[in-house]
Amino acid sequence: MSIADVKAKHRVVGEEIVRHDAVEKVCGRTSYSADAALPGMLHAMLRRSDVCHARLRSIDVERAKAIDGVVAVLLADDVPNNRIWVDVPGQTLEVGALKSFQNVLADGIVRYHGEPVALVIARSEDAALAAVDAIEIDYERLPVVDDPGRALDDDAPKVHESGNLLTEWVLEEGDVDAALRDAPVVVEDSYQTQFIDHAYLEPESGLAWLDTDGVIVIRASTQVIEHFRDVAHILGVDENRVRVIAPYVGGGFGGKEDMTVEPYLGLAVSRTGQPVRMVWSRQESLQARQNRHAVRMRYRTAADEQGNLIAQDIEILSDGGAYAFLSALVLLYSTTCAPGPYRCPNVRIHSRVVYTNHTPCSAMRGFGGMQVALGYEGQMDKLARRLGMDPLELRRRNFVEKGDTLAIGQPLPTHVALPELTEAVESRMGPRPLPSGPDKLVGRGFSCNLQSYGRCVWLDDWSSAWIGFELDGSLVIRIGVPDIGCGQASSLVQIASEVLGVAPGRITIHIGDSALNPLTGTTTATRQLYMSGNAVLKAATELRDGLSEVAAAMLDVEADRVVFSPDGVHDGDEPDRTVGFPALIAECARRDVPWQRLSVFNGPKGAAWKADERWRGRVLPDFTYGCHAVDIELDRETGHVRVLRYVAAHDVGRAINPASVRGQIVGAVAMGLGQALSERVVFEEGQNLTGTFAQYLIPTAVEIPDVEAIVLESGEGLGPFGARGIGEPPVGPPIPAIAAALHDAAGVTMTVTPFTSERIADAIEGRTGAAD
Repeated sequence: MSIADVKAKHRVVGEEIVRHDAVEKVCGRTSYSADAALPGMLHAMLRRSDVCHARLRSIDVERAKAIDGVVAVLLADDVPNNRIWVDVPGQTLEVGALKSFQNVLADGIVRYHGEPVALVIARSEDAALAAVDAIEIDYERLPVVDDPGRALDDDAPKVHESGNLLTEWVLEEGDVDAALRDAPVVVEDSYQTQFIDHAYLEPESGLAWLDTDGVIVIRASTQVIEHFRDVAHILGVDENRVRVIAPYVGGGFGGKEDMTVEPYLGLAVSRTGQPVRMVWSRQESLQARQNRHAVRMRYRTAADEQGNLIAQDIEILSDGGAYAFLSALVLLYSTTCAPGPYRCPNVRIHSRVVYTNHTPCSAMRGFGGMQVALGYEGQMDKLARRLGMDPLELRRRNFVEKGDTLAIGQPLPTHVALPELTEAVESRMGPRPLPSGPDKLVGRGFSCNLQSYGRCVWLDDWSSAWIGFELDGSLVIRIGVPDIGCGQASSLVQIASEVLGVAPGRITIHIGDSALNPLTGTTTATRQLYMSGNAVLKAATELRDGLSEVAAAMLDVEADRVVFSPDGVHDGDEPDRTVGFPALIAECARRDVPWQRLSVFNGPKGAAWKADERWRGRVLPDFTYGCHAVDIELDRETGHVRVLRYVAAHDVGRAINPASVRGQIVGAVAMGLGQALSERVVFEEGQNLTGTFAQYLIPTAVEIPDVEAIVLESGEGLGPFGARGIGEPPVGPPIPAIAAALHDAAGVTMTVTPFTSERIADAIEGRTGAAD
């Protein structure tokens, strides 16, 4: 059965309806976290470390406290529980589960440039800023670890007393050494990706206050309202004494998954009893928030003369920065995705993440699966050149299929549409463009990928949703999901409308409030459509089933003949026989039949890895697959790259809103191109030198071409109506696609990102012939 054959006609799902929040955002009326204010509110700011590794001899805050308008200056000793503990699965040389921590305020030692040392609370922003500048810190400088390879040396300075190895994952399937030894063709290379900032438009911000019943309410730009539990732990209060509200978020990309302003606002309100506002500056945001991990990879790939893969030997070294955050999980996802979407009988992976004195790294769009795409796709292109094969034909020969098992033991239970995706992309690219001048070169590159959606199955993921009718027939959805600008809330409205018939315009959704809405887990890992979408689908279906019995009695038909539509319920065989929703709800009230429903959706579960067992098994729920193609024009003298055309195809299972799906693909491609060609966070001996967008070069509309997004629908995803997640998957292929196009144009093999003009020009000038 082809992908086109499995498409089913729905009333609302699959339609390009206008997102319910679109008009407010276009008109500039959406209220973000920094837009909120309360009378008499105070202002909080952080004094951050000026150095990247030092012992704190003393912190003098007396001058700061004496400034007019300063209410309080808090240090580590003023925090009831200063350590934030993070439990994540992981493997080290000696223990199984890895338990890591971060300090709310530095306690004795600072480990990265910008680490929070003191919290200032003042009556005005000017007073707070003056107090921050007035704090005097006496540092005893300590040796700096600014290279992940050096961090593993026996004589390397220790970032933490436990050592610099944070986590490692080790896996071997088959006999890799024998396969490499006997293989007709072996190619190898090293690859390196850079530190990346999330670069969202809305910096970290929030407003907090003490409610009338003594609950601390924090309204913040966050991807995780469940941080109310962490704040409660820090303050030493019951979890029900903290409430987190997430208004619409002006971009997250994983950067607001870990806490940012939340603990400091909680501390400030707890200390003063007054409303407190905190907004990070752009410089502060770039300097001190978590980055995408910089990763070094070494690949050895073996194949037979026909191009069938025989072995992959992969080493991954990730720079986690000064604290663990989510590095162990990010590395797990890298390990899972490292061989790419290709069958291979012999695979060995040794991946490690280490502590350094860089800014801590954590979640970012792609969550470990993005960096390794450069490695496995670079190897496929290198192997194709060695064999004299078409790069897409080599990929087609080795694609995994539905029912296969990845080397780690991860099953592939759903359709793998990579052959259809490559065909779609290849057919849409058309003839190659001609160079615009004598010093210009044109190149074309392809890349494929697999990227997970949904959280690791070891975490027993779940999401809950409440749906109910009002007496007038309008519908309400209550769900804790934070909407980070990707249309999460609108998709849930569309799903409920499809099931219950109510027009989207008559549905109100309340989101992002830990006290008033059923909890859903994080808006991360491309999981909200999958998890919360299924929770809404389940609640709506169960509610419909209960209402159908009442409607059937009112219409004097069997329940399976009841059809839900915008006008109410009607007889499917005689559409003119209709009962409006208000009458249906009134009858439910008379019959004591509920017209609301709370439902919980549970994701797949898996047994966590144990230290005394061989690690092999299911890690992730499912994958989204993609194929991208790009045409570039390269100036051979300057190394400047102009992207001429870009086509990206993904199987999304089912497109709930095709316009939103295409928007996700186009936005991810733009982000990927920026990471391929210009973006990077620069450190010098641990000091972060990237303080403004003048140094951090995000591509503009001038650099990004019109991206053609091809949306295929197999209907076999694990999400509602067979949908797959699409938020993260398209960010991986742009880097290897650009690398392939550069080799096609100039014969240079680029393995270190970003591919800046200087690096490309140097490669062209130094090339003595294609080494591969």
